Amino acid sequence: MKAAVLRAIGQPLQIEEVQLDRPGPREVRIRTVAAGVCHSDIHPQEGTQKFPLPTVLGHESAGIVEEVGTAVDYVKPGDAVVTCLSVFCGYCEYCLTGRPAICRKVETRRRRDQPPRISQNGETMHQFLDLSSFAEELLVHEHALVKIREDMPLDKAALLGCGVTTGLGSVFNTAGVEPGTTVAVIGCGGVGLATIQGAVIAGAGRIVAIDRIPSKLELAKAMGATDLVNAAEGDPVRQVRDLIRGGVHYSFEAIGLKETVEQAFDMLGRGGVATIIGLIPMGVRVEIDGEQLVYEKKLQGSNMGSNRFRIDLPRYADLYLAGKLKLDELISREIALEQINDAFDALRQGEVARQIIRFKQ
Repeated sequence: MKAAVLRAIGQPLQIEEVQLDRPGPREVRIRTVAAGVCHSDIHPQEGTQKFPLPTVLGHESAGIVEEVGTAVDYVKPGDAVVTCLSVFCGYCEYCLTGRPAICRKVETRRRRDQPPRISQNGETMHQFLDLSSFAEELLVHEHALVKIREDMPLDKAALLGCGVTTGLGSVFNTAGVEPGTTVAVIGCGGVGLATIQGAVIAGAGRIVAIDRIPSKLELAKAMGATDLVNAAEGDPVRQVRDLIRGGVHYSFEAIGLKETVEQAFDMLGRGGVATIIGLIPMGVRVEIDGEQLVYEKKLQGSNMGSNRFRIDLPRYADLYLAGKLKLDELISREIALEQINDAFDALRQGEVARQIIRFKQ
């Protein structure tokens, strides 16, 4: 099968032929229909997050089950599924206390004495985030996927596998935004736009979208933002505080930069909560004014929207099909697998929300 392989930091991805092993007892082989291109896929290429190489990148996908292991009874061949990097074991402390998104993934990966799931003529191809979605097929643990209703378009369903779930979940699960409250979202890419939609669905009274690119701010307005702040036109913290005196109840940072994380905290009002969604590069230290903690402000992280993906994703699909969640508008363009490096370049330029790879069927 064809896959997009990263062999060295700073190098473009190569489209190569690789092989999948047969499913183990609790594994599932999936024919990939669509895969989203997320900024997290770029981090290994840029070296800001370390992953073993060579690796097949990609982690946001949907497809059709082709083959299941002998112990799998959750899905069968022909089922439509969405994958999720929040693979859960089901019995560790975090799973059993209702936090499967931070599961240690006990026994969901193959042991070192077992053959790799992906290889190339005997060479191990490392699996990126337990998925490797930039490939015509996937081989994953059964706890890395969720069945999806048959009338859900799989190109839209793929977005639920990471970006949309991260944004919506950060609002619903991590922060618990309440009706009538004020929200600020820094970064209006795919995740930030999903966060804005989550705030709309949660009933936030005012939603401030913050970005440097006017076209993204206009898209944020279409998603439900009530106020727009162009960070290129002045201090975004001051602009937000001019709009909402005293600061916002909730802020969300969807970029992953030291500066914007600190801004998210600074634009809070007393008792406010800043939730960091963006993936911050290794070794970066964040600084806040310690005196502000006396006002019960909080700075917290969110891993994949604190999701319970087998519960959350089907609900998000229902919201989309009921017309309450906008997914079509998040897709900037559809591409072929061979265009992956162009897609990375477009993502770096910041002009796109989500790009979708459509695989030949």
